[in-house]
Amino acid sequence: MTDLLEAVRAQAAVPQSPLFASLPGDVATSFEFFPPKSEKMEAQLWDAVQTLAPLGPEFVSVTYGAGGSTRERTHNTVARIARETALKPAAHLTCVAASKAEIDEIAEQYWEAGVRHIVALRGDPPPADGGTFVPHPEGYASAADLVAGLKARRDFDISVAAYPEVHPEAASAQSDLDNLKRKLDAGANRAISQFFFSTDAYFRFLDKALAAGITVPILPGIMPVTSFAAIRRMSGDTTEIPAWMEAMFTGLDDQPGARALVAGAVAADLCCRLYQGGVRNFHFYTLNRAEQAYAICHMLGVRPKEIG
Repeated sequence: MTDLLEAVRAQAAVPQSPLFASLPGDVATSFEFFPPKSEKMEAQLWDAVQTLAPLGPEFVSVTYGAGGSTRERTHNTVARIARETALKPAAHLTCVAASKAEIDEIAEQYWEAGVRHIVALRGDPPPADGGTFVPHPEGYASAADLVAGLKARRDFDISVAAYPEVHPEAASAQSDLDNLKRKLDAGANRAISQFFFSTDAYFRFLDKALAAGITVPILPGIMPVTSFAAIRRMSGDTTEIPAWMEAMFTGLDDQPGARALVAGAVAADLCCRLYQGGVRNFHFYTLNRAEQAYAICHMLGVRPKEIG
């Protein structure tokens, strides 16, 4: 036992670099925001945009509410980013509760505003519709149809959604993967994953996608935990929350400072494991807060740069 303890202590005494010390910053980033509902929320959003902009993200996206409920606010936010910053904004656009003509008009307005990137989604129906997607009688029936329609109109750069742990409405993992391939075959340039907390789930998904002939980038969606209750709600049936993670946040509901530190450590560890697995592109769901995304990018070696 003495020899074992001496061996352990000797190993512990060997100088070692911190986990992120040697990362060269050879990664690309992107950030997601949501349109503000008030002046206070708008100020918070623009503070986040201005904080993260110097990191030189590949693009920043702005979400779109169920049934187009944030349509005008999304457009105003995207247009302002395009007008007042050097960032490349991406506008979310869905099939829900709109005809093809309405969606085409919105897409044309984005093009005229200088927006060239669309995140094309089927979209979730409003709760009043019972949570079941029903295509508009004159609308696009799926995200793949939406992608094809956008590409036929303008040469947009298009991102679509991917689900490493399977979309809850999919009949099977294979049918979900088939749906992703249809979206990409229709002209999408990349996929952005639903957030996840298991690197194994993400890497298994990448392997299956490659075996299915999918070779475009599938960006991992990273969601730092600002509120565990909110994460549990947003995870729904699409993201498994590991038992260790549940235990990690137990008792921190009324400790925002401690919760933020734990959340940063959890997200940073996830990103480090992804980096070690060869990932060099990270998409952060910011919830309009910059601190944790900025800190994680910093640990990945990303430093402020001139945007031009």
